Amino acid sequence: MKTGSRVDLGLLVIRIGLGATMFAHGSQKLFGWFGGHGVKGTAAGMEHMGYRPPRISAVAAGLGEAGGGALLGLGLATPLGGAAVAATMASAAAVHAPAGFFATEGGMEYQVGLAIAGAALAISGPGRYSLDESLDQRLNRPWMVVAALAGVSVIAAAIQADRQKRLADTAAAEQPSAVGDLD
Repeated sequence: MKTGSRVDLGLLVIRIGLGATMFAHGSQKLFGWFGGHGVKGTAAGMEHMGYRPPRISAVAAGLGEAGGGALLGLGLATPLGGAAVAATMASAAAVHAPAGFFATEGGMEYQVGLAIAGAALAISGPGRYSLDESLDQRLNRPWMVVAALAGVSVIAAAIQADRQKRLADTAAAEQPSAVGDLD
């Protein structure tokens, strides 16, 4: 087997594995499939994690995961699919970051790994065994990689900044007054 063929086959395996994983996670959020909670349950979780508005946040997370995963699995609009997965998982990693890195402690290890894989596929492209290849790479141009990764990075950063502000405001409101009885 030629080196190019091995690389293309490896990209196919990674795309299908990551794409199926992400599609399943997003389907849990959007439709309640695979033991998920659907939009209503996911929105309640998003509200608890500091995302506002919670329903829109739940739908956006579900679309980022399911839509990005579907695009990666198919090898279609790979820069967009990979960037969607990377941004959605970076946001999920931010939720787990206070617990540290390792998943055994509730940390962000799993989410970071998925984000890196999504970004890597956005950059590398889908390989020969893909719909992008069948479409002569019309949806997989170098400028699209930069635009997709930059665009979702800005959006994810803004969402996380808003979330962090809300969490800080909530924590400050819940703190007991530092001023004691002066009598």
